[in-house]
Amino acid sequence: MSWLSPSTGEPEPRGPEELARPSRGTTNPMDRVVLLLGRGLSAALLLAVGGSHLLLWFVGYGAIPRIGVSFLANAAGALFLAAAMVAVRPRHVPLTAALGGLFIAGTLGALTLALTVGLFGFVDELTTPLVPTTLVLELAGVAVLTATAVVTTRILRIH
Repeated sequence: MSWLSPSTGEPEPRGPEELARPSRGTTNPMDRVVLLLGRGLSAALLLAVGGSHLLLWFVGYGAIPRIGVSFLANAAGALFLAAAMVAVRPRHVPLTAALGGLFIAGTLGALTLALTVGLFGFVDELTTPLVPTTLVLELAGVAVLTATAVVTTRILRIH
């Protein structure tokens, strides 16, 4: 761990500035790779989830009352969060990843409701095109964004 004192092996005092934004001297190269991969995968999954909803909006879901607007809002929200994952400062990655994970979890919850009891009077089926793909994307999104939030928090030493 590069933040340990080379002479004593004890943690060196670190101020809020160093905790918030790791410098080249305090973050090892593997941490940088993990941060980059977490951000990239998180943004890609957000775009995939939003893109699937936009595609479904174009192929007919847009005409369904309330559902169509929800699909369009989902695509816009996913695009915003994906851009935020790439654009925010490293110290804000854990929060952005957590928000993205909650966003996708909400989308997954809405799909689950639509597949079971119905949502806004609309009941979907597991055999509908893109539903299985969307389920996989949303489950992967929740997992990756949650892992990104946890791992980047640990890397950045935010407590």
